[in-house]
Amino acid sequence: MKTFNKSKIKMPVWVVENGKKRLRQDYLTTEEPLEIRLVSSHCTVAITMRTPGADFALAAGFLYNEGVISCKQDIQTISYCVDENIDGEQRYNIVNVELRPGLIVDLQPLERHFYTNSACGVCGKASIEALRLRGYPMIAAEMMVTPKLLYSLPDQLRAAQGVFNATGGLHAAAVFDMQGQLLNLQEDIGRHNALDKLIGTALLSCDLPFHNHIIMVSGRSSFEILQKSIAARVPIVCSVSAPSSLAVSMAREFGITLIGFLRGERFNVYSGIERIFTT
Repeated sequence: MKTFNKSKIKMPVWVVENGKKRLRQDYLTTEEPLEIRLVSSHCTVAITMRTPGADFALAAGFLYNEGVISCKQDIQTISYCVDENIDGEQRYNIVNVELRPGLIVDLQPLERHFYTNSACGVCGKASIEALRLRGYPMIAAEMMVTPKLLYSLPDQLRAAQGVFNATGGLHAAAVFDMQGQLLNLQEDIGRHNALDKLIGTALLSCDLPFHNHIIMVSGRSSFEILQKSIAARVPIVCSVSAPSSLAVSMAREFGITLIGFLRGERFNVYSGIERIFTT
């Protein structure tokens, strides 16, 4: 499958230092809309502002995390728009997903993506109830890790953020194994998009679910981060900042170890302390 990537662009910027100005070229993170269309349903299911790159993985991860599909085999093809009436470059901002013949999907849960964001979300109780109705069981607690292993994650995440190093304007989501080895990292201007890309990549390569794995995100853990982690069956979710109250409620409801403020040799555990070796 052909993909398209223009994650950063170069633009002129004035730098003012010690009262003097100079003009130089600087890289900025690209932000453009991505429209995800279901071909068989003849409809657009989501429009999200994202950083171009791994668009097919983002679409696959989004559909999986929202419960529209349950496995890679539910996807027949993913492609960019081929409509000749649309400007050539803009076609790369539209992804067409063809699902397998006969698959019946419920699109009602996707309606919120057209009018909500992290600042005006849906009711917390309704959000958790929606996940219950999908039938997600509690995540098993067999996996255990040491604080030392967790301390090593932020530096690995930061070192692997190639586009962030060039632009300073991207979030990241990374998956680690039980030994703390970085397996994959995805970047995007939206942390939820980065996680969709990460989970979508694993879905398309048949590496889901994420049993015995750790997810770490830059920024904070929100409702969207926990929702996607529950779908991918992630036992441990870490972030460098604080979680939201709804994220904590969801972690406790579904058995996720939720860690925040993971910086240096310190972190907070908001749920699932039993997975951490402590004295």
